[in-house]
Amino acid sequence: MNIFEALREDHDTQRELADALIQTHGDSDKRDALFTRLKNELSAHADAEERHFYVPLMQHDLTQEKSRHSVAEHHELDELVEMLETTDASSPAWLVTAKKLHHKVFHHLAEEEHEVFQLAGKALSETQKESLAGAYRQEMNKRIETA
Repeated sequence: MNIFEALREDHDTQRELADALIQTHGDSDKRDALFTRLKNELSAHADAEERHFYVPLMQHDLTQEKSRHSVAEHHELDELVEMLETTDASSPAWLVTAKKLHHKVFHHLAEEEHEVFQLAGKALSETQKESLAGAYRQEMNKRIETA
C-alpha cells in the first residue's frame, strides 16, 4: 500500500460519516455518535496526514504551496467542528454548520485527491510512498484507538 491508497481509505470513511451526519435530525444519539466519530476521524487524520504526508511534501518546491494550503484547510475544518461542539444539536444552526463542514470536507478531499496527489506522485519516490503509508497507518491506528 502506498500513501495515496492509505489516505483514500480514510477519505472514503470521512465522506461516509459526513454524508450520514447531515441526514440526522435533532439532538439524537445517532447525531451525537456520528459527530463524535467524524470529529475523531478528522482530527486523527489531519494530525497523521500533516506529519507523514505534508511535512515531507513541504520540502519540495513543487508541492510546498499546495501542502501549506491543505494544512490551512485542516484548521478551517477544526474551526467548524468547534462551532458544532458549542452549538445546541437541536438548533437549526447546528445543521447549517454541519452542512458547511460537509461541503468543506468534500472540497478538501477532492482537492487533495485531484491536485495534491498528482504533484506528490512526482515529488516522492516509490519507496517514500510506501514508507509514508506505513508510518501514516501506524499513527492513525494509534490515534483512533485512543480516541
